[in-house]
Amino acid sequence: MGSHSVEFSVLVLFLVSFLLGSTSAEKLCSDNDGDNGCFRSRVLAAQRADRVKELPGQPPVKFRQYAGYVTVNETHGRALFYWFFEATQNPSKKPVLLWLNGGPGCSSIGFGAAEELGPFFPQNSSQPKLKLNPYSWNKAANLLFLESPVGVGFSYTNTSRDIKQLGDTVTARDSYNFLVNWFKRFPQYKSHDFYIAGESYAGHYVPQLSELIYKENKIASKKDFINLKGLMIGNALLDDETDQKGMIEYAWDHAVISDALYEKVNKNCDFKQKLVTKECNDALDEYFDVYKILDMYSLYAPKCVPTSTNSSTSHSVAGNRPLPAFRSVLRPRLISHNEGWRRMAAGYDPCASEYTEKYMNRKDVQEALHANVTNISYPWTHCSDTVSFWSDAPASMLPTLRTLVSAGLRVWVFSGDTDGRIPVTATRYSLKKLGLKIVQDWTPWYTKLQVGGWTVEYDGLMFVTVRGAGHQVPTFKPREALQLIHHFLGNKKLPTFPF
Repeated sequence: MGSHSVEFSVLVLFLVSFLLGSTSAEKLCSDNDGDNGCFRSRVLAAQRADRVKELPGQPPVKFRQYAGYVTVNETHGRALFYWFFEATQNPSKKPVLLWLNGGPGCSSIGFGAAEELGPFFPQNSSQPKLKLNPYSWNKAANLLFLESPVGVGFSYTNTSRDIKQLGDTVTARDSYNFLVNWFKRFPQYKSHDFYIAGESYAGHYVPQLSELIYKENKIASKKDFINLKGLMIGNALLDDETDQKGMIEYAWDHAVISDALYEKVNKNCDFKQKLVTKECNDALDEYFDVYKILDMYSLYAPKCVPTSTNSSTSHSVAGNRPLPAFRSVLRPRLISHNEGWRRMAAGYDPCASEYTEKYMNRKDVQEALHANVTNISYPWTHCSDTVSFWSDAPASMLPTLRTLVSAGLRVWVFSGDTDGRIPVTATRYSLKKLGLKIVQDWTPWYTKLQVGGWTVEYDGLMFVTVRGAGHQVPTFKPREALQLIHHFLGNKKLPTFPF
């Protein structure tokens, strides 16, 4: 018997054992089924269709992976693309963790899966080549990545006007519908503890989706209930006023801008206001000029220098193209119109995003991932050029965080301390504004013999800094990031002494 047959037989036995504990309506063939099939047969067929057997250039692994589309709105033909990796060991006993990147309009597969915390990283090679990430987060959980909203990555809609109606609210609702339907496709994971994590603009996505799940769970039927236990966000956009104040202060304190420019910004910009004066715009333009020569997302990392071997067809990540005009009406209003809003740090290899774009645009890769089934008219990019409007974005996520803390959900906030875009200074201001009682103040935590960062334990929230990490913490400090997610999922404090 071939290896694929053995693996599928194991999957069948696993699902049968799960389904024997399901309701009789699910166990038996139902007259209400559109195809008059059995629940088990439909589940097995759907999972088998999404199974990724092997990717071009992939090293051998023992864990299973799945990828494909889940419809979130049948009327409009909206479908979101996902990539799921089972845990490396004991997946039946591990929680499910959803990871979201931000933007808005950026891919969680391009950044999170392929360059931060997934098991496979594309390499610079004439032939497709993936490197196995020894610090992949599927060592701690069953790991799910989602490209959301539609228009991002491989996710699509058959109703063109949907792209002009995107915003935080639509993104949260579609992501919720995705999860409800995804758990129907993978019912063996429905009873598992479920967590959501993300970074950057996912400081909006993660709390908003968590709050929606929390509210829907109060009225949801058993089949739609999601076993949400907690959320974790890193270098997260939380509050317009404090994020912008902290960004400017961090740049001055880290010798990025002059005293004169620091004073000019503070004199002309009121970060509490929605609208911005011309004088403030001019000062901020001067501020952002310095990040044309430095990596704003990792202050001490090198920038990618394009060459004939690493330059891809798209420069949406490493290039210097201006941002779409809609960023000027998207919060935070004072800085969103400036170049570099969506460009992300690429880590130890500053050109890693170039390799990812080249890999994800290969036809054989897309076929292996069951992606781009509608033959979208544009290339896959880290951050979408299609998403050109954003209808709603609250000025502050702090009220939502208060709701989630009050609901008893586990809430962790982490911050890489070399990020200049949403720096640790901004996050500290935001958490102070949140107003929670401090249980244990500034305390070092350790990775073996070295200080990994500091923690502040609040009443209902844990704040963790990661020393030497940029905006994408798992890229720059992979060992510490894996330690962080292990402790978050285990509801354990990070070690306060060397070990």
